[in-house]
Amino acid sequence: MNKNSRIFIAGHRGMVGSSIHRALISRGYKNLITVPKSKLNLLSQKDTEDFIESTRPDYIFLVAAKVGGILANNSFRADFIYENLVVQTNVIGAAYQNKVKGLCFFGSSCIYPKDCPQPIKEEYLLSGELEKTNEPYSIAKIAGIKMIESFNEQYNTSYISVIPTNLFGPNDNYDLKTAHALPAMIRKFHEAKKSCAKETSIWGSGKPLREFMYVDNISDACIFLMELGVNHGSYNIGQGEDISILDIARTVKKIVGYKGEIVLDESKPDGTFRKLLDVTKLNNLGWKPKIGFEEGINLTYKDYLSSL
Repeated sequence: MNKNSRIFIAGHRGMVGSSIHRALISRGYKNLITVPKSKLNLLSQKDTEDFIESTRPDYIFLVAAKVGGILANNSFRADFIYENLVVQTNVIGAAYQNKVKGLCFFGSSCIYPKDCPQPIKEEYLLSGELEKTNEPYSIAKIAGIKMIESFNEQYNTSYISVIPTNLFGPNDNYDLKTAHALPAMIRKFHEAKKSCAKETSIWGSGKPLREFMYVDNISDACIFLMELGVNHGSYNIGQGEDISILDIARTVKKIVGYKGEIVLDESKPDGTFRKLLDVTKLNNLGWKPKIGFEEGINLTYKDYLSSL
């Protein structure tokens, strides 16, 4: 991939897609293809095929997906498996039909078994039972990764899959009903600070360990892989270290400036106890994250404040 390549970012208005868009522009890429969801329905096979045939991208970042936290994943199970399966099938199929040179598909760390050995290597995929709360979403993403592998094997395409850890950053979802843990904490602690609440709660026991990474790091990693010319395989992308949910909450509380107490709501599920990705494969190619955890939360909180 080079500066003159025509690049379609499917899902350019989401947190990850907008980060990739910003990163490509900052690196001097000018032939970027973007279209709002209101003007292109990726759930429609015909609309997707017609769009890719007419725009003729050289490369595609397939970021478009239905995403959410534990509550959303568990409440809208049919929507999560259906919409993700359909969108990725339509885009990957149209990419092959129109001889797209390279495609980067976004998976998720929840594709790995709930009791996986730690840290999690790429080859642990399909080695055990999935976490029940997000199983439909996970199965859809696994299908996408296997579709990428199958097209590469049968048709000699040059597609890759990336498997990011938990992400956060500008343009995140702060809706308490559908947000992931960290952005939900940012909103909760900010609102608690404004209302001078003496305490605020977080889900679960606080003991599970989670790896979080600022979103601009994954954009940097994906562009690194595409510029390097990597043309097959799956790559974990993560920070390389994890932290307990309670310690994450304490960090967010400090950055937001909330002075009250954190209450653990143990009636709510913890989810998988630990999910730390082994990023050796990517690191061996020469990539490391540039933005640290606390710096990322500071940047994200500023973005949240600007969105109010």
